[in-house]
Parts: sequence; structure tokens; C-alpha cells
Amino acid sequence: CRGPGPGPRRAPTPVSGQPYAGPRATAYLGAPTTYADALQIGPLRIPRWGWGDVGIALLLSVAAPIVIVSTALVAGLARNGAAVLLLSLMTPWIGFGLYPVLATRRKGNGPVVDLGWTLRASDLLWGLVGGALCFLLGGLAAALTEHFTGPFDSAAGEAISNADVGTWVRVVFALCAVVGAPVFEELCFRGLVFASVAKWAAGAGLRWPVPWATFLAALLFALIHLEPVRIPVLLTIGLVLALLRARTGRVGASIVAHGLNNSVAILSIFGLAVPGLVLPGLG
Repeated sequence: CRGPGPGPRRAPTPVSGQPYAGPRATAYLGAPTTYADALQIGPLRIPRWGWGDVGIALLLSVAAPIVIVSTALVAGLARNGAAVLLLSLMTPWIGFGLYPVLATRRKGNGPVVDLGWTLRASDLLWGLVGGALCFLLGGLAAALTEHFTGPFDSAAGEAISNADVGTWVRVVFALCAVVGAPVFEELCFRGLVFASVAKWAAGAGLRWPVPWATFLAALLFALIHLEPVRIPVLLTIGLVLALLRARTGRVGASIVAHGLNNSVAILSIFGLAVPGLVLPGLG
């Protein structure tokens, strides 16, 4: 699917620095606009990343925090201290951010071309719309869930609320939640996962590659947080973010929307939200 905005004006430089050799890549339904635009300018390597890389990225996002945080605790760091709090928040980015970049550079044409990891002016407007929908629809899903389960918060929200840390740590936490998490989680779910599912579905001859990619990217996003009570909320937010990727063909708009959703959650965590308002929480 192609979104608004002009394509690149010159062919991307091969990741290897060498001319492309062998079979050339072809278009597929659901590919990012950056990939489709680059194909019109010059040959690309066939992307060899896919479901296996999705599995590795998700495994790393779970295993890295377990190993690194456990090591920190064994070393004597305080469970509610600054180091453990920030490590818990940032170490999943090894899977969400670092691995998709490495995988697409080694097995394709890099994250900008293969995953649409870029931002255009039009993405800002779509991001604002998406952020508002995340807030409204996510809040509705949270209110409905609370009706059956009682009040709940995100795991990250509870962690910062219970942490014995100073103001500077809370500021770093807020920046990670509003900037870092959206950038890297979108690179993984609306980038690698969405493109992998779309490429697989198109290759398998399935009728609706983009709806498949939209739903599965949202579902995996909801499940990987390992917060069962929040699955309806996270699935709702994930669907909004995936629809932005499907509409624009890039992850820029979903990064903006994700950041706006988390900004509202941060205000609530720091006691600056409207009392009694049910919010979707951190995504």
C-alpha cells in the first residue's frame, strides 16, 4: 500500500556497499512505501528476513531483561532502585530495536527501505489522529475491562510508582516511555512484524495480506507485554497503530501516536491527569 508523500530521489546505497547480484526483489502487497519507491529507482536485494526473525526479536525482548536484570539483582542492586528500573524498561529494546535493524541490514536492504522506518510531514498529522484514537478507544477498552476486573495499571506504571528513585530517574523514565519505547516497539511490531506477515501472506497467496499483517502485529504487541488483564487495551491500541502503518506505509505515524498515548499515561503516573479519568496506560 502506498501512502502520501514523494518517494526518494535516488536509489538507496546497498548495505554491503557492493552492487546487487543475483535475483532481484519484487513488490508485494503491504510493503512499505519506502520499499515500493526504491524498487522503481533501482534493483533491491530480496528480503530474506521473516517469521524466524520475528521470533528471535520477541525472544530477545523477553530474555534480555530476565538475564540482565537478574544479574543486576544478584550483584546486589536494589530491586526498587534506579538501575533496575531503567534496565527493566530499556533492555527489551535489544529485541525490539537492535535486532530488526541488524536483521534487515544483513538479510535485506536496511530498516528504512524494508520496514518504512522513516518520518514524513504527513505522518505527524496521522500520528495526532492516531494518538487521539489510542486515548479514546484505549480508554474505553480500559473502562470496560475495569468493570470486570477492578482497577489496574501497566507493569511499567506500577514499577515507577513503587520505585525509590529521585526526580532525575523519573525524568529519564518519562523520556524512555515517550520517545524510546515508541521508536523501538514500532520498529519491531509495525515494522518487522507487519512487513514479515504481509510478505508471508502475499507469498502464500492469502487473500488479504494487509488485514492479516494488521491483526497479527496488534495481537503480538498485546501478548508480548505479558500483562493478561491489559490485553484488550493493548490490542485496541495495537490495532490503531497497525492501521496507521497500513494507511501511510511507514512507521512514522505510529511512532508519533504511540508517543502521544504514552505521554498521557506519564501525566497520569505523575499525578497530573484528571482525577477519575480511566486511561489506557503505557503501551
